[in-house]
Amino acid sequence: LSGGIENTSSWKDSFYNPRTGEVLGRTASSWALILLFYLVFYCFLAGMFALTMWVLLLTLDDYVPRYRDRVPNPGLVIRPNSLDITFNKSDALKYSQYVQHLESFLQSKKYNDSQQERNEECTEGEYFLQDDSGDMRKKACRFKRASLSVCSGLSDTNFGYHEGKPCVLLKMNRVKPIIGLKPIGNPYINCTVKKENPIPMQYFPSEGKIDKMYFPYYGKKAHENYMQPLVAVKLLLSKEDYNKELPVECRVEGSDLRNNDERDKFLGRVTFRVKVVE
Repeated sequence: LSGGIENTSSWKDSFYNPRTGEVLGRTASSWALILLFYLVFYCFLAGMFALTMWVLLLTLDDYVPRYRDRVPNPGLVIRPNSLDITFNKSDALKYSQYVQHLESFLQSKKYNDSQQERNEECTEGEYFLQDDSGDMRKKACRFKRASLSVCSGLSDTNFGYHEGKPCVLLKMNRVKPIIGLKPIGNPYINCTVKKENPIPMQYFPSEGKIDKMYFPYYGKKAHENYMQPLVAVKLLLSKEDYNKELPVECRVEGSDLRNNDERDKFLGRVTFRVKVVE
């Protein structure tokens, strides 16, 4: 019995010893000293971290990133935002989602004329180079929605979907991270359909041209009003093409921008499917 009492007492003393005043084997002064040590130690670490971050931030530029080699080439995306465009040309409810998406995209993404009027009327075929001295904010070249012609949604509010000849809009989606990009050559969009008989297409602007005046890009903060140029492609499908799933591939051609990397199917190109039901 006495042994049991001693064991219980010993177990309790390991947490608090009333004879010495120790808690978990340490006196109050010992606990105060060790807590003070860790407080000073972690304050020192936090101060070193804050100092390091402060020095690092001093080396950064608000307008130009220090390293700009993360995304070497732009990709290509389409609007409407779907890689499988299937609709019945005789049923407005079947293609209304695509029409509404295109109209919303052209209105909400600052491509409408009221927004673009604030931008500069640039010289076609020439890079829009701007001096880095003085005000770091850069001007943007004007993109005219009317340059998309029948695919602009201005003259044909259905973007050709009601007649089975749909329009798609293409843009380079990685231009913005690539500050200073100046493609060598004359970039343009070219689309092909993987079938025996080629399908005629119309490009707007003509020949699917991506004008040099939209390059280079100076960064999100400096180039606040910049918007990527668009190229519209109208697929001139015939009755023979209806009720068939047609794979379409569009590439950026005519420049040093890469479009044949098998590891990245969206680098300089995009593939989508179109099926029109009669």
